[in-house]
This record gives sequence, structure tokens and C-alpha cells, in this order.
Amino acid sequence: MRFSIVVPVYKVQAYLHECLESVLTQSFTDFELLAVDDCSPDACGDIVDEFAARDGRVRAVHLPENTGLGPARNAGLERATGEYVLFLDSDDTMLPGSLQAICDRLEATGSPDILVFDYARTYWNGRTARNERAELVAEDSPEVFTLHERPALLMLLSVVWNKAYRRDFVTARGLAFPPGVYEDVAWTYPALVAAERIACLDRVCVHYRQRRRGNILGTRSLSHFDVFDQYDRVFAHLDAQPGAASSKALVFGRMVDHFCTILNKPERVPPSARARFFRSGSRHYRRHQPGDYSPPKGVPGLRHLLIRLRARPLYQALWHARATPPRLRERLLAPSRRLASAVLHLHYRLQRLRPVDPRLAVFGAYWNGGYACSPAAIEAKVRELAPGVRTAWVTGAEHAHTLPGAVERLDPRSLRFWTVMARAKFFVNNVHFPHRMGKRPGTVHVQTHHGTPLKHMGVHLLNHPAAAEGMDFERLLERCDRWDFSLSANRHSTLTWERAYPSGHRALEYGCPRNDVLHAATAEDVHAIRARLGIPEDRTAILYAPTRREYLRDFRPRFDLEGFARALGPGHVLMVRAHYSYADRPGLRELHERGALMDVSAHPSVEELCLAADALVTDYSSIMFDYANLDRPIVVHADDWEVYRAVRGVYFDIRTEGPGVVTSTDEELIEAFTSGEWCGTRATDMRAAFRKRFCAFDDGRAAERVVRHVFLGTPDAVPAVVPLDERSPAPAAGTVRASAPLAGA
Repeated sequence: MRFSIVVPVYKVQAYLHECLESVLTQSFTDFELLAVDDCSPDACGDIVDEFAARDGRVRAVHLPENTGLGPARNAGLERATGEYVLFLDSDDTMLPGSLQAICDRLEATGSPDILVFDYARTYWNGRTARNERAELVAEDSPEVFTLHERPALLMLLSVVWNKAYRRDFVTARGLAFPPGVYEDVAWTYPALVAAERIACLDRVCVHYRQRRRGNILGTRSLSHFDVFDQYDRVFAHLDAQPGAASSKALVFGRMVDHFCTILNKPERVPPSARARFFRSGSRHYRRHQPGDYSPPKGVPGLRHLLIRLRARPLYQALWHARATPPRLRERLLAPSRRLASAVLHLHYRLQRLRPVDPRLAVFGAYWNGGYACSPAAIEAKVRELAPGVRTAWVTGAEHAHTLPGAVERLDPRSLRFWTVMARAKFFVNNVHFPHRMGKRPGTVHVQTHHGTPLKHMGVHLLNHPAAAEGMDFERLLERCDRWDFSLSANRHSTLTWERAYPSGHRALEYGCPRNDVLHAATAEDVHAIRARLGIPEDRTAILYAPTRREYLRDFRPRFDLEGFARALGPGHVLMVRAHYSYADRPGLRELHERGALMDVSAHPSVEELCLAADALVTDYSSIMFDYANLDRPIVVHADDWEVYRAVRGVYFDIRTEGPGVVTSTDEELIEAFTSGEWCGTRATDMRAAFRKRFCAFDDGRAAERVVRHVFLGTPDAVPAVVPLDERSPAPAAGTVRASAPLAGA
């Protein structure tokens, strides 16, 4: 038996049918469903018996008296026989295909102790919203890890039903649910800390029902004091576990956050008991605080401090300020924010009086985003070739999990950030650092850009106000004046950057460092990436990656995605990556969950997606210049070329100077693939001319050239560029054959 699915049942007769059906209709069938009737006073017991009578996979368990959610789960756990145990609350549902996806991921990651998957909240009015911290379940490298290696996992909701647990791991660790209303806490944290092998599945598997009248945790009562007993159990468990000491600070921080969450929701603790709850939180803070605990930055850290100091009046004042309507709050907080900004700026000016640190480098990408693009490739090469240089990355806590352990994270709102900005010698970014930062003599700024330009950039947008979106061109040029070096992947980029950003920078025609991996990756690397993404070995993977339209607020595909995927046939997989600037992707997630395509918009590495894909479909995105390095087929779908050219402006006509077949309608796009034109002789010839023009310097050693020239000061040691016909990019994994139509076409 592969899975045991435990469903505790109590007063959910309106939702129980849907819950149980969502499990029994799964395409994967090797499981048992343990429905535990916790002496429910409604019709739940009869419903459980009905399902057990009609389906042998359902085992009905009736408890003689009501015991609560935790003991009911224990009753199911005691009877479980599957290799893995999953828990599902009886008013929630499991999405189609979830068990198969969980099984596949368990096999791909070598049977980890715990597999964490994602969920979405569903509301009474039909609205669905994916977990706001979905990026935490990204299937990043390493695929299998410990909590200490990825502590951000603790930021997920502390529930049990978003995980699959290896049953012998549960047994060996003696995991069980205590009584109480916060019973998930005393299971989740000990389990994650104890697990030696954790993996993630980046897929919504459970719909978490948000009842209109709330649930037990949203009920005002004294039962919320149970949270203190549960955390006492957690720390007692950690104290008894060898090697768990390093995790105490992580769990402690989440505990205090949890206390704050309860305090900040007036519908939970009765007003007469809030002072007592605050005092209990302060006692638990002092009782369990580890010696190595460091509070978070900003308002969360201030809340922690006030709880530790038992400063309830100040805590209440802070809460009321945060609860004030946004406009009024902005007016009330504006003076304090100006003061804080002035203090940071003064600190920065004072730090600039100290000498520049020649062994300190700062990196950033995509406006304080995560570890990505060319700055990440250069940072990694700095640690390899110039280990004496300390590196720091500018990003908020939401992207902390993307950083390698050896890289310091700089919170852009912290004093430490401005200290480093004042004293570092090297600065590398693919966009820009704060405008208020001035360039000091002796410092070196490297602008990597983030792609070869087809669309107008910089001052060329002066004639395209709709695309410029109120850009301050004078401030832009002031930031450009800080650049010492501008990286270029081809002569077209060199000339364009000089015209679009007229300043005194020097062009380094060294290639685009983010593309180094496209040459360094092996066939084994490509197969491993595809396995992590869930692409079968015998499938041809097509990546669709369009650019942003300034005239569209949300992502809208330029052709019928489902129809195109259907036309590709069963031997193909369509991956879709919306532009990172689009927060909303209407319909795309639904198509993903129905298995019509793969939504890879949240995947942290576009380079990995390129390596996984056997062909690219794009429009005017700079991804085509990067992907051309792989020498794999590219189709340009230019259905709105005239509109895009008028709104944004372009440097050349991609329809006549592009890397392959050009289409403008759904029918033409499908025909290009079903006829074999997409990978035919004409497409191959066009791609060869495109690569000669735009892949001139991308040979896999761009980051090394930058480090040797800029960081080591040895430009004479920079490797020569490998000629185009002597390069060996990463091989495709699929079954692309020149001039071959799709199978079954």
C-alpha cells in the first residue's frame, strides 16, 4: 500500500461527500482512506459507512466519544498500513491528479521523510487564492534537504495536511497528536526538525476551505491559550532530541510570530483575557529564548521586542497604528518614516567617512529580488576565483531562501545595508541600486543588464511615453553615471547600450554570465532538471515565454494555449512562463491544475527552463537571444507586431531578422509545428544567422572574464572567446528531428 489517507470527521455533513469523493476519484488508486468518525452528532457517521460499503478502500473508524481533532488523527494513524501517511481535513478537498503527482515526486526524490506540497484557499463565494508563500515549495536545488538548510520552510502555515510523511519515519520518531485546538503545532515543528530528508512538490494538491463563519481558530474563546501548552510540548521535544539545538532559534521565531498573529486578531482572545494572554506570551518568550536568537528586522522585530519587555501598552499602540485605515495611517506614520529615512541617510553619510573595503562586494538583481540572472553567476564565480572577497546580496526576507549559505543577505531597510553600501568596493546589478547612493572614488560598478535588447531601452523611450510610464530620465542618467563597466553579449548590445545609456561606462564584450550554464550543463544535468519539473523522458518540451505588454495589466497569452497543447499531442509538454512583472495570470493556474500545460512562471531559474525545453515559442522577449545559445528551434509568434512596435519601439524587425519561423495566428502557429517547419532546414538556417549575430561572446566563460578583469585586476588573464563553431552547448533531452512533423499529425 503506497498511501494511507487519514480524514478525521466531526460535524461536516455538508462537505464530507465532496471531501471523500475528491480522494476516491483520484487517478492514482493504491491507497486506503481511513475516515475517523469522532462521535459526530450529525449524519457524518452514516455518510462514512455509506462510502465504506461502496468502496473497499474506505475504512470506517467510529470513536465511542468525541476526542478532538488530534486524537482522532491518532486513531487513524494507528490503523494506517501505507508507506506514506497523508492527512486531509473533512471539509477540504484533494485536487485531481494530486496523488499521482505526490507519488511521482516521492520517487524522483528518493523517498524523503517528508514531502511538502502546496494548497489554495477556497472561499464561499467561489474565489480561489493560492498560498501566498507558494515560492517556498519551489523545487529548488538541492531537491532533498534538511530544515536547517532551508529554514524559510517554517514560514509556511503550520498544518499537517500539506505534507506526506513516510510512516516508518513517523513511527521511529514517536510522532503523535496531542489534544487541544493548536495540535498541528506540536506535530509539525518536531516533524520538520527531525526529518533528515525533506522534499517539495510545487503543485496545489489541497483546496483549503475558508468557511463563511470561520472555524474553531477564528472563534473568540479562552481555548487560544492552548497555544502555550503546544509550544511547551514542541520545545520539550526539541530538548530531548540530539542535534535539534540548532533549530531552536528558527522555531522560537515562529512561536513569537504565532503569538503576535493571535494577539493581532481581536476575534480570537476575549478582551477581558488579552492582558493575561500577553503576559503568558512574555513568559514563554523568556522561558524558551535560545542564546543564538536574532529578532527579525522592522515591525515584526519590534513586536518581538515589546513582547519580551512585557510592554503591552506600546504593543497595543503599534497594533492600532497598523490597523488604522491606510490613508490615515500614512498621514500618521509619515513623520516617523521621514525621521527613520533621515537617520539611515545620516548613518550612510557617516559610514562613507570610513575607508572603502577592497574585499567587500554587493550584488542585486531585479529590484531587490532573489539570487538570479548574471549577478548570481558572477557572485558564484567570485567565491570560486576570488575567495578573499566577501559577497552580500540585497533582498528582502521573502527571497532569503534563494541565497547560497555563504552569501550575506542585506535587508534594504536596515542599517547594515547602508553600512555595506557606503564601504563596499564592488557593486554588481542587472538594474540599479538606490538613487540616494553616491559613487565613491575607488569603487567599481558593473551593470550586467538582463538580456539583449530588441525593444527600446533607456533614453530611447523618450519618444514612447506609454512604455516609459513616467520614467525620470535625468535620474536614470545619474544612475548610469555610476557605471564603470557595461556587459555585452554581442556588438548589437554594445552599440545599443552606449546610445540608450549615454555615460562614461566602458563596454566589456565578455558575454552574458547568466548564459554560462547553457554551455556548462551536461546531458545528465538536463535530465535532472526535467525530472524535477516532472517532464517525462520521452516527451518533447516546448517553452512558451512571452514578454510584457505595457498596454496590458495582466498576463494574457497571445494564442489559445489549451488548443495549442492539444494540437502538439500526447508526446509533448507545453511549459508556460509569464513575464515576471505580471502578478496575476488569470486562467493559467487552472490549466496547470487540469494538466493541460505546465505553469512554470514561478520557477526561480529561467536558465533551467531553457535547458529543459527542446524548443522555444516567444514573441519579442530577450529570452530568444539567450535560448539561441543552445542551438535549438525557436518560433516567434508576432501577432501584435505593429501595436508593440508603436507602443514600445524596436531596434530591428524580428519578422525578417529573427531566429526561426514567424507566425501571427493560432492556425499558423499550429501549422508550423504539425508540418515540421519549426525545426526544418529554413528554420535552422535562420537560427544559424541569428546566432552568428547575437551569440558572439556567449561561450560559457563570461562570468570568469568579469571576475578576472574586475575583481582580480588581471585583464590580460581573461580567456579568449571560443569561436561559435567550436562550442558545445548543453544537449537537448527530447526527440527533436529536423524537418519532422509532430507524431500523429
